[in-house]
Amino acid sequence: MNRPGQPPDGPPDNPGDGPSGDDDYGYVFDDSFVRAAPIQEFSASERTATEHAPAVRDRPPPAAGRTGPRLTRQVLILAALLTVAFLVAVYLGVSPPGQTQAGPPPRPARMSLVPLVPPQAVRPTDPDRPFDATPAAQYATGAAGINLPGAHATAHFDEAQVIAALSTAKEYLVHSSLSPEVLAGREERSVRLLVDPAQADQFDAALRRPAADGLHAATGWLVRLDPRHAVLAGPDIRVQGVLEYTETGPGTLEVTTDHTFVYAVRPAADPGSDPSLLVVRRALRLSFDRDALRARQLELLSSRTQAGPLPCGEPAAAHL
Repeated sequence: MNRPGQPPDGPPDNPGDGPSGDDDYGYVFDDSFVRAAPIQEFSASERTATEHAPAVRDRPPPAAGRTGPRLTRQVLILAALLTVAFLVAVYLGVSPPGQTQAGPPPRPARMSLVPLVPPQAVRPTDPDRPFDATPAAQYATGAAGINLPGAHATAHFDEAQVIAALSTAKEYLVHSSLSPEVLAGREERSVRLLVDPAQADQFDAALRRPAADGLHAATGWLVRLDPRHAVLAGPDIRVQGVLEYTETGPGTLEVTTDHTFVYAVRPAADPGSDPSLLVVRRALRLSFDRDALRARQLELLSSRTQAGPLPCGEPAAAHL
């Protein structure tokens, strides 16, 4: 057997015959020694593995059903995801669809009505053409008299949203001022559907128990004739007025309307008599937030009505 430090084929025949005679440098490493060297020497990774090899056999894997560190981490991650999903669901579900959580609740609508008392009833010269020879002859008929202004984007609302606000305002005016069923007091649902749900209680109270208290006049929400005293003489209603809009805040558009409506009416007790003209001027302030625009609903901020001829001392909270 070779001693450590000797070439694989044994020491050279004359180890001391080298140039310097020094035994440490006298060996000549021939090709057979170089080829054998990798076999005799461990690599660094092999030495490390040998030095740290376990002294006992490997631990058996955990039995089935036993919770390890990896499973614990998975459970914690799943629990965290479920918690986040629950919190998101709660946040999104706090307020019902169509209402904004951050916005303030709608304010009560303020309303006023001023009866106009001319010296005498306004009677047309031609009963078959009741609007001739009056200023109403120049007015448009029905919804054609409610014209929308040119719509442009504001700082926080695009053009389509402005058009939606103006269109909803016009729809409200048509239903509340021109519908024969509403005017006769037979229907108000079409008007109520356009009102912000948060104002529905005020609307219902005004229609059920009208009061001239600045809050609960039915005539503040719509035009309604007293069926005991007056009926429409014909389908034509003359209209003239304007709509305007402005952005009152980052989340609110306001539309103001000012229109004069002229109705040809007859006494309910004598439908064959000549008609007279009832003139109603309505000025409304309507507010829209983003949810209202999507729902095509509005908040009535204020309503100012002037109507005549009306008896000065007779309340007009319920009918005109």
